[in-house]
Amino acid sequence: MSSQNYIPTIPRYEYKMVQLPQTFWFKQDTGKEVALYLEGLAKQYGTQGWEFYRIDSVGVAVPAGCLAKLLGSQVESMRHYNVVTFRRPIQSQN
Repeated sequence: MSSQNYIPTIPRYEYKMVQLPQTFWFKQDTGKEVALYLEGLAKQYGTQGWEFYRIDSVGVAVPAGCLAKLLGSQVESMRHYNVVTFRRPIQSQN
């Protein structure tokens, strides 16, 4: 078989994105709360066939609000959100 006839099969996935809270509030601080939260999220979606893929930080520019504009400010603020991505193979349509 020559290499020019070889067509690789690329797995096709569907994706689910879950936005994380900007701030986590816990009753106690053991240093493991965020990891346990993410582990629970992975288990929750894992039971539905999703596998953890990655976490990304997304920056969003937010224009100055009405009051700030009235006071002469045109400065945008930047907010960052963390998004967890899960994926699972798309079932073939055969």
